[in-house]
Order: sequence, then structure tokens, then C-alpha cells
Amino acid sequence: MQFVREQAGIMLEVDKVLEKCGDFSRLQFLMMLLFSLINVLASMHYYSQTIISFVPRYWCADNWDPESGIPDTSSCLPLGSNETDSQTCNSYNYKLYMGYHSFTSEMNWICDEAWKLTLGQSMFFVGSVVGTLVLGYLADIVGRLPILIFANLIAMLGNILTIFGTNLTLFCLFRFISGFATDSNFLMMYILVMEYMRPSLRTLGLSICIGIFYCLGSMVVPWIAVLVGSWRGFLLVTSLPFALVPLFYFIVPESVQWLISKQKYDRAVDCLRRMAKINGRQIDESVYVQFVEQCKRRQLTPKTTPNMLDLFKTPRLRRNTLILFFKSMVITLCYDAVSRNVQGLGISPFIMFSLSATTIFPACLLLIALQDRIGRKAMASMSLLLSGIFISVTGGVLYAATAATDRTTTLLVTLSVIGRFGVTVAYNSGAQYATELIPTCVRGQGVAAVHVMGYAFTFFSAYILFTRTIFSPLPEIILGVLSLLGACLCLLLPETLNRTLPASLEDGENFGKNDNWYIFSFMEKRTRSTARLAPGNGQSLSNSNNSSIYF
Repeated sequence: MQFVREQAGIMLEVDKVLEKCGDFSRLQFLMMLLFSLINVLASMHYYSQTIISFVPRYWCADNWDPESGIPDTSSCLPLGSNETDSQTCNSYNYKLYMGYHSFTSEMNWICDEAWKLTLGQSMFFVGSVVGTLVLGYLADIVGRLPILIFANLIAMLGNILTIFGTNLTLFCLFRFISGFATDSNFLMMYILVMEYMRPSLRTLGLSICIGIFYCLGSMVVPWIAVLVGSWRGFLLVTSLPFALVPLFYFIVPESVQWLISKQKYDRAVDCLRRMAKINGRQIDESVYVQFVEQCKRRQLTPKTTPNMLDLFKTPRLRRNTLILFFKSMVITLCYDAVSRNVQGLGISPFIMFSLSATTIFPACLLLIALQDRIGRKAMASMSLLLSGIFISVTGGVLYAATAATDRTTTLLVTLSVIGRFGVTVAYNSGAQYATELIPTCVRGQGVAAVHVMGYAFTFFSAYILFTRTIFSPLPEIILGVLSLLGACLCLLLPETLNRTLPASLEDGENFGKNDNWYIFSFMEKRTRSTARLAPGNGQSLSNSNNSSIYF
């Protein structure tokens, strides 16, 4: 218990010194600007996998008479043949979307060779699972800033190498490398901005950056492909801007909380000095000396190196971690299912991309309006509850709409856009919640693992959607039930709004220990976080929005 109080005291000292150096000034605005750039780059990188894999309408060119016109649907067989014939096709023609030559149309990976494209896509997501775990682990060893730079350079390298991946082996290898950077190239900057941002403005600042710039990147990325006209040009144009990220090293400071947890006091003080200088604050040298001395006195226990598995060693921390895992899997599954349900519409995929991306900003506006008012637990449970209800109702609507074939396209597009909005709200609210709940000492690994579980679980979405052959609305029923279950489990998580967040594993175990499942942040006027971190300690560490800092 003494160690818990020592770590809580360190958190308080970090809170105080960050406030003195300026927790919402020039440096924070500069970091938000750079985070906005990361959002644009991350959206272009993530969607590059889909953009290069577009499958335009195709048909067999053998004995095809151009005067007969272009077939209305794609076909693998020579015109006039049926599936019972043993004829094969030697060449294909394509009706390109707005003149864009995709990887698929150039390599002819369709029909009997369509599995190659699927394999390459799967390697991208395999790479993202492996890379997020590895880079998350390294972030807790070497720091957030080096991994931020490294991940973005890997993203650039993977996409540029893909330009030369014109056979199956190289394509799979290069897509794995590209996927290796996915998530970490965004999350590291996300964590750094949160740690230096004033808590009362954290949701506002981050949501605006994500809402505007990730939305902008998502809307623009398909039209970059149209403008360039080829998948090679698209990968090159969207990869070169990643070369700017290494310059972040000269601007963005390393996490002070991480440096303190690793007992690197000199580097922590250097970051604080630079922060104060950029923000125009005059800080007496004695403040830094006293800060280091207090940290050293409180860190009397032997230095340990906890890892992600330590999250499962104690009962409450294990329960919270498993709930975060399940919530991530539910949200990612629902998002993937919504995306898959609109495939094959009679609408250009470029237009569909832009329509779908328009939901990102209003979803972030909703988070700005509610997340710091009703609390993290209420936002997570309510968004999952509404998503579960909406998905379940969608199944009934889709089942009832099967007879109205002339309106199916409009209906599915509308449902997709609305569904994307609901899932985006749930996903964005969950990202901040997980980062706050996982202790500092394993935050990089823990947050990465939460995201990885979501990515890994999407492998089951195809099987869930396959149940539609048994009963039409069954996939929506399954996903709806999972969402409702996730909403119920979120009620068991402790609230984090306006509270000093856990730094050590002991903090994580005791955090919110006296919370009740039916109590939400908007029901409380003030929070006594000390009782939740270290029962028996009478002094509150965080009674206001201005003293809670992310770790």
C-alpha cells in the first residue's frame, strides 16, 4: 500500500509541474497541428489497402464484339457461356471506375486467381496485429516518440515497396510490412498529445483533430487515386509525406510520465524545460530540483519492468482488461460487418468512400458535446447500447427490403452511412477510455493489445455474415446481441473522468474500487480519486479538471 501512495504522490508532482510549464499553450497547439497531419497520413495509409484493391466490372474478352456493348455484370466466362460449360477465359476487359487502374485490374487477380488478392489483404491485417503488439511493447521500453517515427517510416517503406510487388510472394511480404505500422503510427502521437493536454480540453482538442483531419483524409484519399489514375502513382503520392514525421523529433517532447516511470529524471527535466520555454513560462530551477528529489524519494522500491501479462495477475485489473478486449472486438466486428454489407452496390466505390467518411466529423462533435459531461462509462455503454439496437433493427429492415429491389441500393447506402456513424461514436469513445484505464507502466502494450484484439476478431466476421444463408437477419441479431452484452459489461468499468489516472499496476488494481455499476460521472459533482487509488489515504489527488494528466 505504501508503494501505491508513493506512485500517487509522483502523479501529483507531475500534475503540478506540467501545470506550471503550461498545459494548454503554444506547445499544445503545435502538437495538435502535428497530430492533425498524422491523422491525414494515417487515413491515407489505412485506406490504401482498399483503394489499390478495387475490383472494377470485368468480362471475358475472348470473342467479345465491342459493338455488342459492355455487359451489365462481371463475368468470368466467355460471353454466351454458362457455369456448366468447361470453357475458360484467356483475357479480360475492364470498365474502370473513373479511369482508375487498380492493382487488381493490372494483375488480373480475379475469378480463379481472386484468392491471391484476398491473401495479400489478409497479410496486411496480419502485419497490423504483429506490428501493433511488437511496437507497443517497444514503446514501453524505448519511449513513445522513437516508435512514432519508426512506425511512420515503416508505413512509407511498405507502401513504396508494394509498387514493386508484382508477384504473390512479394505482394504478401510488402503488404505485411505496410500493415506492420498500422495503428502504432497513429496511437503513439495520440498518447503523447493526451499526456501534455489540459484534461478539461483533452476531448475537445483530440476530437477536433480526429474529426476534421481524419475525416478530410478519408474523404480525399479515393479522389487522389482518381487524380493520379493508377495504383502505383497513388501509393507513391500518399507515401512520400511520411518523410516529414522524423522532423517531429525536434518538436515533440517525449512522455514525461514515461521518463519518470523509467527513472530517467534528467531527460524528464529537459522535456519540462523545453515545454516551459516554448510556452513562454519562466520556471525557477528549484522547481525542477524539488520535483526530481520528490520523485526519487517516492521511488524507493526496486526498478521492475512490468509487461502486458501483468494486467491479468490481479482480479479487478484482469476483469477491466478483459472487458476492454471484448468491447474492442465488438466494435471492430460491427464496423467490419457494416462495411461488408454494402459491397456490390450499384454505386461508385469512390463516392461510397466519401459518403461514409462524412460521418467521422459529426461523430466526433457528438463526443465533444457529451463525453466530458456524461463521463466515459456512460458514453461507452450508451453508444454500444444504441449501436446494438440499431444493428438489430437494420437486420429486420434489410429482410423486409428484399422485395423492393429498385430501392435496395439507396436503402443500403443510407443504412451504411448511419451505421458507420453509430460505430464511429462507439469506437472513438472506447479509444480514450482504454488509454485512461490502463496503467502507465504498460500503457503502450495494453492499448496496443486492445486494438489488436479488435483487428484479430474481424477474421470471424465473414463467418457471422455467412449465417445469412441460414436466416437473413441472423448476422445483425448476433452483432446486436454482442453489442448489448458489451454495453452491459461497460457498466462494470470504473469512471475515469476528472480523476488522477493509474500509473502503476497497483494503481490500476485499486482504481475505482468503490464505484458502483449504476453510478455515472454526471451524477457526481466532484470526484475523490484518492479513495479509489489508495483506500485509507485521506487527501484527494484530483478534485478538478486541471490536475488530472494522462500517463
